[in-house]
Amino acid sequence: MVTRVVDLRSDTVTKPTEAMRAAMASAEVGDDVLGNDPTAFHLEAEMAKIMGKEAALFVPSGTMGNLISVLTHCDIRGSEVILGDKCHIHIYENGGIATIGGVHPRPVKNNDDGTMDIDLIEAAIRDPRREIVYPTTRLICLENTHANSGGRCLSAEYTDRVGEVAKKHGLKLHIDGARIFNASVALGVPVDRLVRAADSVSVCISKGLGAPVGSVIVGSKSFITKARRLRKTLGGGMRQVGILCAAGLVALQDNVGKLENDHKKARTLADGLNQIKGLRVDGPVETNIVYIEIEEGSHTNAGKICKELEDRGILLMRESLSRLRVVFHHQISASDVQYTLSCFQQAVKGVQTENGN
Repeated sequence: MVTRVVDLRSDTVTKPTEAMRAAMASAEVGDDVLGNDPTAFHLEAEMAKIMGKEAALFVPSGTMGNLISVLTHCDIRGSEVILGDKCHIHIYENGGIATIGGVHPRPVKNNDDGTMDIDLIEAAIRDPRREIVYPTTRLICLENTHANSGGRCLSAEYTDRVGEVAKKHGLKLHIDGARIFNASVALGVPVDRLVRAADSVSVCISKGLGAPVGSVIVGSKSFITKARRLRKTLGGGMRQVGILCAAGLVALQDNVGKLENDHKKARTLADGLNQIKGLRVDGPVETNIVYIEIEEGSHTNAGKICKELEDRGILLMRESLSRLRVVFHHQISASDVQYTLSCFQQAVKGVQTENGN
């Protein structure tokens, strides 16, 4: 029987802290759809201030936050958005921008560090003189940190350059900032500086920040006015939502400062894994995400290792037959890291022994 569980599947698996539960229980609430939930207003105002934007809007999820943002900018069906071929919006959000919004994705290759080459972004912008055959480019999307690139951080300078391209061509820039606070901490750059060039940002409070539910969209007042209507259209308008926003306020206050420890624990695990024969950490570990490659000739695969680890209470994501993902959060301890390393060593050794190596 498993007596210890270390859940490294995602930073979305955290449980609300006692401070969050207390804040939720005592939250002052109203009807947010009718525009009078004071705790929702408080969270939105605080996030807008932190991000250096005029206004904000609480939404149930990051997927809805990105969808609303794209649809607000691309409010004519047949619009096109330029985005990375490995980004979350393109791969993991059910193709919602196309199926619901009639927005055409124009993927550009993501580099190993999560960026897209500036010249490739510019080359992907449609010539408006050919609108008789092409969709109309209206938006560029970035993701910071870039999850599929191992939680790599996009610099303020890079984002500024993309913003300059967008302005040059009359386009908007949206940032999927699900883990933007991780990027800010890792780079040592204020979060508002990282998103200065963006017209909108979707910020998740239920990932590294540890709140139980929700994201917050930020942008101009006119953008948020349009976004609020779309939120209602998509079924995201909730009533006494201050109960959830109260936990988000605690997350902003208590958990941003814990992100650096998450990054340190991720690097400690990565260093240990690189000492295990048959395993290799893919790329530098900048934030809280670690991708693990199973080397050829190791006579095992991700499925077998996952099963061995699960039997020992270690939960993680299998990305492919040869690739695993681990994500850290504030409820993983230093002791959990050492336990996980020992379980990896046992799991790999056990599978290799089973195969006669």
